[in-house]
Order: sequence, then C-alpha cells, then structure tokens
Amino acid sequence: MSKQRVLLLSEGFGAGHTQAAYALSSSLRKLAPHIQTKVLELGSFLNPRMAPLIITAYKKTVSSQPRLVRMMYRSNYKRSLNRLTTAALHRIFYTRTTQIIRQLHPDVIVCTHPIPSAVISRMKRLGLNVPLCTVITDYDAHGTWVSREVNCYLVSTEQVKEKLLEREVDESKIRITGIPVHPNFWERHSKEDIRRQFALKDMPTVLVMGGGWGFMKDEAVNSLLAMHSDKIQVIFCFGSNQKSLEKMKKDPRFIHPNIRLLGFTREIDKLMEVSDLLITKPGGMTCTEGLAKGIPMLFHKPLPGQEEENSHYFESQGWGTLINSLDDITEWIYRLTDHYEEVSLAREKVLEQIAKYHPMQSAQVIMDLLEENKVPS
Repeated sequence: MSKQRVLLLSEGFGAGHTQAAYALSSSLRKLAPHIQTKVLELGSFLNPRMAPLIITAYKKTVSSQPRLVRMMYRSNYKRSLNRLTTAALHRIFYTRTTQIIRQLHPDVIVCTHPIPSAVISRMKRLGLNVPLCTVITDYDAHGTWVSREVNCYLVSTEQVKEKLLEREVDESKIRITGIPVHPNFWERHSKEDIRRQFALKDMPTVLVMGGGWGFMKDEAVNSLLAMHSDKIQVIFCFGSNQKSLEKMKKDPRFIHPNIRLLGFTREIDKLMEVSDLLITKPGGMTCTEGLAKGIPMLFHKPLPGQEEENSHYFESQGWGTLINSLDDITEWIYRLTDHYEEVSLAREKVLEQIAKYHPMQSAQVIMDLLEENKVPS
C-alpha cells in the first residue's frame, strides 16, 4: 500500500506558524507512522535570497511602527485577500509552487499561515484537486485566513468559529481543535531531572521569553527581575536574537548564579515544566504551549493585531494577565516567594481544566480528511 502524503506549508513571519506545522507533522507521525509529512516555509524555500530581506523588513516594521501595523490589521480585518492580490503574490513569489506540488504529490495540503493558504486556494480555483486544510494559529480570525476553496478550518476556540461563521464560512468546514503544539508540551516530565539537565536550583523560577524572534528587550522588566534574583531564579530565553543574548551576557546585572541566559532551544517544554511563571509576548503558539503546561502567564506589550487578541482571550479565561506596570511583576514575585503553595494549587486547577483538550485532535482531523479522500486501490 502506497504511503499517504501530507504537505504542511507555512511562512517565516513569526516563529509560531512554522512551529504549528512541525507540531502537526510530529503528531501525525505519532498517530500513523505510515503517513509521510513534509514541512516547508514556502516563500523561503522558493525565494531563499529575497525571503530573508522581506522578513527582516517585516520585523523592523512590527517593532518600530506598531501603530501602522495595528491600522493595517484593522483596516483589512474583515477582508479576504482578493483575487488580484493572490494572483500577484503567485506571480512574484510563488511561481514554482505548482512544480513543488507535482513533485511531492500530496494527498492533503495543510497551511498554517494565510499567505500559502491563499496561494493554494488560487491553485484550486485553477484546477488543483487536493484537499486544503487551514490551521488558524491565533485566537482571532483575520479575514486573510478566509477562502471559499478551503476544505477544512482548524480553529482554537468557539469564538474563532463564530467569527468564521460571520464571514459566511460553512459550519461543516470548521473544527474546534485548539492550536496544535508539539506532543512534548502535553507530557509531564520529572522536574528534578530537568533541573539537573539545565543546572537549575529548586526554587521559585520565572521564565522570560520574547518569542522566536526574541523581542523581549524591556530594560525595566529585566532589571526588576535581576534585582530579585536572590529570591527567585530567572531564565531568559532569547530565541534567535543572538545579539541581545551576547549583550546581556556582558551586563554585570545579569551575571548571577540564579540567572540563566539561553539562546534558541528546542526544549522549551522542559523549561516551562520547571518554571512557575512565564513572562512572554502573547503569540498564539507560545500561549497554547504555556496553557498545555498550566503555567501562569504575564503578557508583555502585545504586538498589534493577533497578539492583542490572544492577550484578551487568555485574560478572559483567567490564564494570563497583561503587564500594565512593574507593580504587576513585583506582585507576582511576592506570590512566588511568600505564597508558593497557592500558585502551585492554582496551576493544578488549570491543568484539570484543560484536560478535556486532546493534543492529537488537529492531527486526527487531518487523518479523517485523508481517509475521506483516499483513492480506492
């Protein structure tokens, strides 16, 4: 029997989209080892010289002109990418997509970013006969995710489903599965083993993350945490921002036995397991990973658009809090040092609350899609 193939397409505009694709790939292989998966950041794969320049420009715009980004997000909130835009995208950046699909011959295409979803939707309008599954990787549904050619949407919450229904998406196409995260985040590890692996102490621990791009560069927040490093352990994780990591390594304020400075790591699941508080940008993937671990979260300066919506949703559920002032951090340090048992009990309640979410739901829907479209032998 020939193996079934799933092609997962993402883009490099934020690390979460591609992480979701790899998480789905891992879950599919775990459920059904006979399924072959391939993950591609489509634009970067097709345009290896141009794509990094575009992504760098996007990073700079997001960090330096948040008001402009917010305005663009809101002004196009209810609109799908029109046919002229998708045709232009296809012609300029994605002309070889058809060739890639012919070579890989997927049975299902899964998109975790709206641009490849729009490109594949256009190809379906032009005759491509492959089921398209789009995974919305935030707790909001911007219009750019929506296309009539999508066969199935995987969404995080009932609220996101309602937003798709408002945009006249057929209800039968929408499945509430949660955002897919790597199966490791749903596993419980030995904290003692993790502390030994990372040379950490058994004491109240704060994990600080800036997302895959390492945007967490707030001097006031970082200095406040360093000031309390005699009472708490702090792990700063910089992602791919090597420049900020090297700068902090040279700063005497952060040279302390209770402060760990880390770059990119694939073991965030273990660091979340052993930490008691997460300070982070509220990206959809990071929020979902934190939720899977039940860790309380403080959200730092959400980027306009999706991160703001993610922050609002998690606050409404009691799973996270927006940092409005340094007092919010000081209050949490007090909780960790003086009321640690209460914090631990609250975390256990969150883990009980989310036990209904199955980590393999998204992968199971894709397997069902494969089964529905299987060609009889």
